[in-house]
Amino acid sequence: MSGLSFRRLAFMLLFAFLVWSSSTGTCHARRGKHWRHSRAASASLSKKKAKSHGSGSHHHGVSKSKPKAPSPPKQEVTPPPPEKKGSETFNVLDFGAKGDGDTDDTKAFQSAWASACKVEASTVVVPSEYVFLVGPISFSGPYCEANIVFQLDGTIVAPTNAKAWGSGLLWWIEFTKLRGITIRGNGVIDGKGSVWWQDSPFDDPVDDEAKLIIPLNRTAKENSPIPINSKLGSKMPSTKPTALRFYGSSNVTVTGITIQNSPQCHLKFDNCMEVSVYEMSVSSPGDSVNTDGIHLQNSKDVLIHTTNLACGDDCVSIQTGCSNVYIHNVNCGPGHGISIGGLGRDGTKACVSNITVRDIIMHNTMNGVRIKTWQGGSGSVQGVLFSNIQVSEVELPIVIDQFYCDKGKCKNQTSAVALSGITYEKIKGTYTVKPVHFACSDNLPCMDVTLTGIELKPLQERYHMYDPFCWQTFGELTTPTVPPIDCLQIGKPSSNRIQSDHDSC
Repeated sequence: MSGLSFRRLAFMLLFAFLVWSSSTGTCHARRGKHWRHSRAASASLSKKKAKSHGSGSHHHGVSKSKPKAPSPPKQEVTPPPPEKKGSETFNVLDFGAKGDGDTDDTKAFQSAWASACKVEASTVVVPSEYVFLVGPISFSGPYCEANIVFQLDGTIVAPTNAKAWGSGLLWWIEFTKLRGITIRGNGVIDGKGSVWWQDSPFDDPVDDEAKLIIPLNRTAKENSPIPINSKLGSKMPSTKPTALRFYGSSNVTVTGITIQNSPQCHLKFDNCMEVSVYEMSVSSPGDSVNTDGIHLQNSKDVLIHTTNLACGDDCVSIQTGCSNVYIHNVNCGPGHGISIGGLGRDGTKACVSNITVRDIIMHNTMNGVRIKTWQGGSGSVQGVLFSNIQVSEVELPIVIDQFYCDKGKCKNQTSAVALSGITYEKIKGTYTVKPVHFACSDNLPCMDVTLTGIELKPLQERYHMYDPFCWQTFGELTTPTVPPIDCLQIGKPSSNRIQSDHDSC
């Protein structure tokens, strides 16, 4: 009995110990599981902080809220693919142009432009291997989209019947009030100017420097013969159009094309800004009257380079209101050289400044680099550099003429456009009449005229030849010149009229 009781007591004690052991292990297991979870969370947090600091983040603290996924980029911020912008093209053939050289395609060009005008960076295509007869036309803003391209690979020809021109127009093809306009390609704009030249009236303006050029066997230079008006068909209007004109536009580019046989100026920029002309050509006979190559007026920030200009007047003409003009690497000839002016006509005020003309080749031109002003004008020309000009068989390589007059007789007047800060450097080559002609105003002499590295050698051809001429011209010779230009007065005039507000720009 006692043995049974002892065994029961031992069993009960063993059972109680097992129960107690099971409870204690469970507790430790739970506490251990909780500790491991805390260590893992802490390690994970440390890693996130390290990653955050490594990526340049500088947050101080941990947000209790669930971290948000990064938001996708907004669609409006992402620029459209480049190939889509400006990919819309408008071919004039799709708008009814025939391109046979006989059908009037003016309306087709107008329709193509009207569609392109509505699309930014669009392109009007004038395809190659077609000849398009187009009458007077204006590609107008100001409500067109920006950066339109006029891709000219074909040929555009002007009408030769007088009826198409009415009583006369100042332009044939005009681009006006546009923001970003480019004409490019390998095409041709042909003004068919011969029908205008043969109908030229006998009182057309004549370059005043012609009076300085006297053939050896005559007392005056022969003007280019003007054919008698054609009896076949009607006479062309007396007002001749410029072939291609830009007006009131900015960011203008002309490249690659050829403009030929314009009735008057070939390419004109009026009231334009940020103009770039390069790798293009102008081509007209040397005896085509008043056919300037490139004409600038009231235009700023102009770059002209790598062009071939052959015409019957100034290769480049720079008129009033022009500043920051840079011309380089241009071939000029035939023609009348590169000119500033004429300025101050009919008592007007003229302002021209910051003009650079350099790295130019001139062959068989009347003038080289020239400044010409009318008597009676006001304003100023200042800050002009002519540098590295190579002349070959040029009649008058260096000219300042403040008595310019392109008609029979002009009235003598005392007021003049003031000229100062004119530099000529590295002008070399051959001349056939006179190396230097400086004719400055009696009342307002030319000041700060600098000559450096002038080497001009005579080439006897068919004209009387003369020594350098200077009148009321003051400045300095920084190097010896060939020939010697002893007529330049060193320094400043002793009694120079002070420039008034009437003269200032």
